[in-house]
Amino acid sequence: MGKSGEDLGVVAGLVRASFLVNAVYAESAREYGLTVQQGQLLCVLMAQPYGMGELGATLGLEKSSLTGLVDRAVRRGLVHREPDPDDRRAVHVVLTGEGRELAEHFYAATCRRIDELAANLPTADRDRLATLLGRIVRENEVPTVFLDALPR
Repeated sequence: MGKSGEDLGVVAGLVRASFLVNAVYAESAREYGLTVQQGQLLCVLMAQPYGMGELGATLGLEKSSLTGLVDRAVRRGLVHREPDPDDRRAVHVVLTGEGRELAEHFYAATCRRIDELAANLPTADRDRLATLLGRIVRENEVPTVFLDALPR
């Protein structure tokens, strides 16, 4: 525990916050008929197409797990594979029109839900929290798996 009975400290606060965010993310995924990993895949691909190696590194998945995830998304019509123009042996994973539409709806709903977690904080505290979290993410070189949140 931190200084008072209410304070968690950095470690407990970050760990418990990550569980809270993961639960909200999972709830959004279920609502949109996705697994958490499918939701992550769609959100990552919103920014740009990725090669399989880069996508695996970003999502933290081994090659076989990533291949299965992409195969299932292809069967659902959410993504397709395109040949890499610079390497005939490689492919890029690209959102389909249906995949982009689902990704945008899922992303917006998830952003709203996560934003609501801090809704009772004063604006100055929210801004400070965003600054501190951004610094932690940058200093630890966390890959972009979720774009900046929608404006309030």
